[in-house]
Amino acid sequence: MLAAILIAASAPAGATTLRDYLGRADLSTLVPGAERLGPPAGEPPIAPALSGDKTVGYVYLNTDFAESTGYSGKPIRLLVGLGAGGVLTGFQLVEHKEPIVLVGIPEKRIVAAVNRLIGTDLSKIASGAATAPQVDIVSGATVTVLVIGDSIVRSATRLIHSGRLAAVQGQTAAPAEKAPAKINPDVTQTLDWNALLAEGAVAQLRLTVGALNEAFAKANPKAATAPEAGAPDDVFIDLYAALVSVPAIGRSLLGEEEYRRLAERLRPGQGAILVAANGLYSFKGSAYVRGGIFDRFEILQHGSGFRFRDKNHQRLGALAADGAPGFNEIGLFVASPETDFDPTEPWRLQLLVQRAVGEDKFIVIEDLNYRLPEKYLVRQAPVPQAAQAPAPAPEAAPLWERMWRGNVGEIAITVAALVALTGIFFFQNHLVRRPALYARIRGAYLIFTLVWLGWWANAQLSVVNVLTFSNALLTGFNWTYFLTAPLVFILWSAMAVALLFWGRGPFCGWLCPFGALQELTNHAAQRLKVPQYRVPWGLHERLWPIKYIIFVGLFGLSLSSLASAEQLAEVEPFKTAIVLKFMRSWPFVLYAVSLLVAGLFIERFFCRYLCPLGAALAIPGRIRMFEWLRRWPECGSPCQRCAAECPVQSIHPEGHINVNECIYCMHCQELYFDDQRCPHMIQLRLKREKREALSSPSMRR
Repeated sequence: MLAAILIAASAPAGATTLRDYLGRADLSTLVPGAERLGPPAGEPPIAPALSGDKTVGYVYLNTDFAESTGYSGKPIRLLVGLGAGGVLTGFQLVEHKEPIVLVGIPEKRIVAAVNRLIGTDLSKIASGAATAPQVDIVSGATVTVLVIGDSIVRSATRLIHSGRLAAVQGQTAAPAEKAPAKINPDVTQTLDWNALLAEGAVAQLRLTVGALNEAFAKANPKAATAPEAGAPDDVFIDLYAALVSVPAIGRSLLGEEEYRRLAERLRPGQGAILVAANGLYSFKGSAYVRGGIFDRFEILQHGSGFRFRDKNHQRLGALAADGAPGFNEIGLFVASPETDFDPTEPWRLQLLVQRAVGEDKFIVIEDLNYRLPEKYLVRQAPVPQAAQAPAPAPEAAPLWERMWRGNVGEIAITVAALVALTGIFFFQNHLVRRPALYARIRGAYLIFTLVWLGWWANAQLSVVNVLTFSNALLTGFNWTYFLTAPLVFILWSAMAVALLFWGRGPFCGWLCPFGALQELTNHAAQRLKVPQYRVPWGLHERLWPIKYIIFVGLFGLSLSSLASAEQLAEVEPFKTAIVLKFMRSWPFVLYAVSLLVAGLFIERFFCRYLCPLGAALAIPGRIRMFEWLRRWPECGSPCQRCAAECPVQSIHPEGHINVNECIYCMHCQELYFDDQRCPHMIQLRLKREKREALSSPSMRR
């Protein structure tokens, strides 16, 4: 497989079409064997790749045919090479503004992740006869990699559908019409396990540890440095699949009673698949428990694929067929009607095995092919059709839509967490009157924010989002980019509303994974008796503006060079500590760890003085419409208790709360209602107790 090369030089001013980039085309990468490019022709233009006088392929610019807006909000432009028959021969990345690639993740990793597509016959994908291979996922750059892969496939599909590739355009003969089929209801004989295997009603995929290690070594030499433990002949997975919605197969494997319950659930034509396995590897994994989706295997048919969710799954303990072995895990999966799964047509189960080596992730894909034996089908004579060009397959849904559909579980969890947080804020006065309960709720929420929202879902908001959004408003706004990251979009939408009610506090104090990491590590330090340093008020007040200066500088720079501003936005340690989980070069790790160490002595050190995102949120937060934090007349004069105990010193000595700096931890509100610690409440309690004492029967006697 040829590696695509990435050109880091900036694109020519105003470059938007193929002609602007052909001067930098590397033919050895784009169309191996081509000697030169012919003049671009047509609209959008495509350039023939020539060897002598023979056309051996074509070169085009992806953005001429399909949108490719990346994480930066700017198009990712690629030169794409197609063979005359529609095979992807190479690609060359010629312009991008992706911050995660400019700083942080090596460009070669992004290119290598998409190289899996090279050699794919995209004409089959365009006709619906096949589906595109899955690109490798690069942790921290998922959106960028998916956008590149999606753009290559989508643009090539549109070009092929246009009929402008000569070899594809010549395919005018219609394929032989296949007789339509349906399940034969007359086949009712149940069979034992060996008979089902022999006739193909049960299909098998057996993968040993040695074969898996060889597959990873072929995929990437680095993947071979962390081989699977065990002897080469050890069974990594022994996987079986069967179409149990077919009555005879279902009764054989499930038993009469279990099949009857399944049949009552199925709609006419709906398919049900049984999957069972032994070995070291679980085809179920645990993601379906966390997010409701089985992400280790996929069902592919007619060029499209789908995964099962927990609601489509039923756990089974054993199989009813005579001679069936015991299995570590058995699952019964029902295909949803919207998948358009046809039980009478061949399909395949695609098993994904992922291996992490440091910060790199590698994937090996193994296929279990399934074709229902003809004895279970009944066919009618086909209706003759005139020769015609094959109808193109329907174009896949936009990437952002697929991202939302594929993350339904994570979206539901995030929305539920936001609803819970809204309840906490609206009913804060009731909660803070119970300090022990409130402390447990807040601690649990911070752990959720750090572990699930941050490290698991990578939904860490950043000042880069602010700069990108502002730049998009100035240069041509498009929702597509912002919708490609569903959780980030939801969090920003929630923050836009929260700013009107509470300012920046909901994000900075509750929804920022790095802020949660600082607070949790500081609380651990306090338990370990690490001394806490309180910055003198005069110095503290003068350190506040630093983060605003940083933000204004980044914003001003972004107006002239968004890429440069995104590089300097590394002042945020979010990418290192949360997105990449400290798996990065040592200067970035040292910087992030240094900030956390400072936070052990000064709670939320980074939030207080350096965070440009906090400054960006504080500015629009000044337009909040409500004041939720209560104060007594004595606050600040003479009482200084709240000011002294505020974790981030956001309360001025004269008593008022600086909402621009407040993280809404509600500690001051706990004190506000505490008649054992708040001087005002203590006086009210003493007066109440005195009245009660004077009005008691013993005093009246």
